[in-house]
Amino acid sequence: MTARPRFHLAFPVRDLAEARTFYGGLLGCREGRSADHWVDFDFFGHQIVAHLSPPAAAHKSHNCVDGEAVPVRHFGVILDLPEWHDLAGKLKEKGVVFLIEPTVRFQDQPGEQATMFFEDPSGNALEIKAFADDFMVFSK
Repeated sequence: MTARPRFHLAFPVRDLAEARTFYGGLLGCREGRSADHWVDFDFFGHQIVAHLSPPAAAHKSHNCVDGEAVPVRHFGVILDLPEWHDLAGKLKEKGVVFLIEPTVRFQDQPGEQATMFFEDPSGNALEIKAFADDFMVFSK
């Protein structure tokens, strides 16, 4: 899946080897360029960059969204529903601890979506979501 334009996101990690194992190994993100203090990943067609910053603490504020405590600071991607189900199964199989278990949010309402939240080893929260109908992404 390649979107135009693509987004670019830089974020702090405590250890680049952990980031490579998590993003490259677990999530299957192809590694791009890197240096001693950063590494690029192809995050489902978008560029994310893990920057080494051991003292950076992940922000832990939450907001209530459809009855769930959603981390304010998070990033993610919208997948096709079959891809979302495949990834949810893989993450469960690998024993990933979810902040919010794979679920359907806003059921039978505009914006109904499959969603899941989990953290990388540095405490960065990720949301992976999917919509049965792409029109629902921006519905009110």
